Amino acid sequence: MQLENPTIAERLAESLFDRMDRMLAEAEPAIEIADIARVLSVGNGIARIAGFPDLCADELVTFAGGGIGIASSLAADRVGVIVLGGTERIRPGDKVHRMRRIVDTPVGAALLGRVVDPLGHPLDGGGPVRSHERAPVERTAPPIMRRAPVCAPLQTGITAIDAAVPIGRGQRELIIGDRQSGKTSIAIDAILNQKQSGVISVYCAIGQRASAVARVIDTLRRAGALDRSIVVVASGDDAPGLQFIAPYAATTMAEHFMDEGRDVLIVYDDLTRHARAYRELSLLLRRPPGREAYPGDIFYIHSRLLERSTRLREEHGGGSLTALPVIETQAQNISAFIPTNLISITDGQIYLSPELFEKGQLPAIDIGTSVSRVGGKAQLPAFRAVAGDLRLHYAQFEELETFARFGTQIDAETRNRLNRGRRVREVLKQPEHVPLDVPAQIAVLLAATEGLFDTIPADRVAEAGRRAAKAVRDACPDLCAGIEGGAELDSADRDALMTAVDTAVADLRTEAESGNAVA
Repeated sequence: MQLENPTIAERLAESLFDRMDRMLAEAEPAIEIADIARVLSVGNGIARIAGFPDLCADELVTFAGGGIGIASSLAADRVGVIVLGGTERIRPGDKVHRMRRIVDTPVGAALLGRVVDPLGHPLDGGGPVRSHERAPVERTAPPIMRRAPVCAPLQTGITAIDAAVPIGRGQRELIIGDRQSGKTSIAIDAILNQKQSGVISVYCAIGQRASAVARVIDTLRRAGALDRSIVVVASGDDAPGLQFIAPYAATTMAEHFMDEGRDVLIVYDDLTRHARAYRELSLLLRRPPGREAYPGDIFYIHSRLLERSTRLREEHGGGSLTALPVIETQAQNISAFIPTNLISITDGQIYLSPELFEKGQLPAIDIGTSVSRVGGKAQLPAFRAVAGDLRLHYAQFEELETFARFGTQIDAETRNRLNRGRRVREVLKQPEHVPLDVPAQIAVLLAATEGLFDTIPADRVAEAGRRAAKAVRDACPDLCAGIEGGAELDSADRDALMTAVDTAVADLRTEAESGNAVA
């Protein structure tokens, strides 16, 4: 088709050419240098790439098909990359770009009340995390000269722990036991008990079922504890790489508050699955296996994580990070490779016995096997005065009870000791997610060890304990405040507590004595 007016066409063409000439004259060519590698192979959460001669360890890379990874196994001709996510969209031959930064995660107050993955992506449907700060998930532990002695207690609200296996702020206390023995319940109770203490809590779920994590989140939300907590989730359905970095990312989130001078409690649930995820990655990266097929650096993997938990000196902020790592044993074998590693790294362990669990002794804490190497020094003075000899007396009672099963003739003194020991055991029983404050625990323990519950039937000791706890709070509020503030417990205070408890359980004791008289 020919134009009717060629003069106009010529003018338009000339104008267009002039404009293109000006644009070309004004354009300044920019040279962009980029490191690009290629995927050699991919599968099972691991990708092997080639083309980066100077890639750093733990540096992030991005794949053209989507997803990111961590450079882990560096070699001259290829690099093993841990993929943080699915590998379905990554194909051999795809381009790989460097991000020129190591793996990091968001930190700050914006994370409180949120459920996120190790990279800070929200999992609770609450929108993006509004945090402007990020920090590397790997960080050197505080040097020894910045650390302060553990001198403040971290109350869990569980009488058996606070009395016999106390935990201090800045301590690392291992929770160990077989599957389905109540390990997570103890950790969650410790978080719930921080509602009035000002301690921030971080719960890190590693390799757990989604349903189990959902129950934990629901428990925290219903108890009003989620608003001062962070939940980091790398479920069993996630990539092993996410499970591996999850505890490190959670620790980085917690350290942010510790550096601000605040006290933080972190729960790793559990490090057995973390070790298995790292074993899987190591074997896929062709690293030589060691004992139980775990890589040789598995001890270092956990020690560099737990060494970050400490209490800082006042000139460095005075904050603390208390760790409660959870570990699962098989057939009560605490001498297996991973349990012995973690026992040697931590400052004590809370051992949960399947036999006690089956007998209904909940929480199923074996006081004889459990130990705290630090927390006793941080125990409140009033608590130390009441529960100082509890471990010894309870161990003697259990041994005496074992021997008493073989004989029929028991003298009166032995019978009284067994009777009192059974009452103390009943006092140490505690419902799930019902933490007790310190004055209530002291009052109940004092009443049980001093014999106020001796004539009350064992099946009604729990009711007597509830009455005693309420009576002390109502009758001695000033004394309770002093106990929580660290005051000593003198003889007058002990008498006041005993009087309040005696009044509260008088009718139960009268009913028991009248029933015995009739019988």
